[in-house]
Amino acid sequence: DTWFSSGLWPIGTLGWPEDTAEMQKYFPTSTLVTGQDILFFWVARMMMMQLAVLDQDLPVEQRIPFDTVYLHGLVRDAKGKKMSKSTGNVVDPLDIIDEYGADALRFTNAAMASLGGVLKLDMQRIAGYRNFGTKLWNAVNFAHFNNVYDADAPAYDIPDAKAAVNQWIIGETAKVRVEVDAALDAYRFNDAALGLYAFVWGKVCDWYIELSKPLFNSDDEAVIAETRQTLGWVLDQCMILLHPIMPFITEELWGNTAKRDTMLAHAEWPTYGTELVNADADAEMNWVITAIENIRSTRAQMHVPAGAKIPMVVTEFSDQARTAWEKNEAMIQKLARITTLDQVESFPKGCASVAAPGASFGLPLADVIDVEAEKARLEKTLGKLAKELGGLRGRLNNPKFAASAPEEVVAEARENLALREEEEAKIKEALARLAEIG
Repeated sequence: DTWFSSGLWPIGTLGWPEDTAEMQKYFPTSTLVTGQDILFFWVARMMMMQLAVLDQDLPVEQRIPFDTVYLHGLVRDAKGKKMSKSTGNVVDPLDIIDEYGADALRFTNAAMASLGGVLKLDMQRIAGYRNFGTKLWNAVNFAHFNNVYDADAPAYDIPDAKAAVNQWIIGETAKVRVEVDAALDAYRFNDAALGLYAFVWGKVCDWYIELSKPLFNSDDEAVIAETRQTLGWVLDQCMILLHPIMPFITEELWGNTAKRDTMLAHAEWPTYGTELVNADADAEMNWVITAIENIRSTRAQMHVPAGAKIPMVVTEFSDQARTAWEKNEAMIQKLARITTLDQVESFPKGCASVAAPGASFGLPLADVIDVEAEKARLEKTLGKLAKELGGLRGRLNNPKFAASAPEEVVAEARENLALREEEEAKIKEALARLAEIG
């Protein structure tokens, strides 16, 4: 009987019933990885069989074959259907690897590997994680361009940074290291992958690299040297933390960026923690990022031309906000495309408000955009959206649709409704801003 004989697998493969060297070395093991569909057929039988046939004088913990069972998700297609040859929705992983690379497929599986969940294999998502690998590659190219790495020099140690931007990213690296370790210890591979994605793409590539450019253009050699050390160390940590999920691209980059004592696969896992977080730098740079994001968001909502550099006014300025602005004024102006900042008693007519912690900014847009034309465009879009929303709500509120339509079709309709409602909210917010302007 298949399940009976496979119940002996943990010891039968090691030479049992003889007391072999392999038995001494490899039994018991620690973790079994399997699918939930054979939890009783195989996992429980292995557990019971070892308890039944091994020396009863041994303590229980020496007779159980494993102490932890990790149940991985079941792979389905993008619509949640079980893959089968008859349906024609089976995907050969080798074809995916040929097109997108093994790292992109591995990252997709890790990012979707919630405990006991279902992995809906979506090619668009795999393509997105291939782009993530390209983003890391480009970040290392940026470092090379700024003479961060030397193939004949050893890797950087943890920097003793003085610039707030550098102190901030060192602290963010420490936070994600702690987050990833906690997720891996708890078998929450999706949390580890998504945390790294948000850090590498969002914090390192989108923000730190942009914020570091003024430092690399500084006339102070000490600032440039510190920023090189910081960027080099941070990118090394990105490679190390990503390596278990994306081993190929990280190993390639590791070998091409410094004089290394070992391959990345054999490198020491970092142990630093939140002692590297500088609270003052953290608060300052988070204020800067929030201010830039809110200015950019307002510009985008108002359809301000992307290349246009415009002035800004402020009515309210706390001491902390003013200090953060003054320390990072050139950086904010460059990234938010702001020319000047003037303090005023009240906003002039035609001003779009921009909030930031401890500050109230305004963008005078009356002479920059055609307010009436923009209102008309948004109201027309809102009218079309209202028809779509009516149709989606009608379908979902119809009991016959919910009862007869396939589960994945109902789920897709709900997802579309949520996206359209989010779009509607953004358009209404933009129209409210335009009403403020006049």
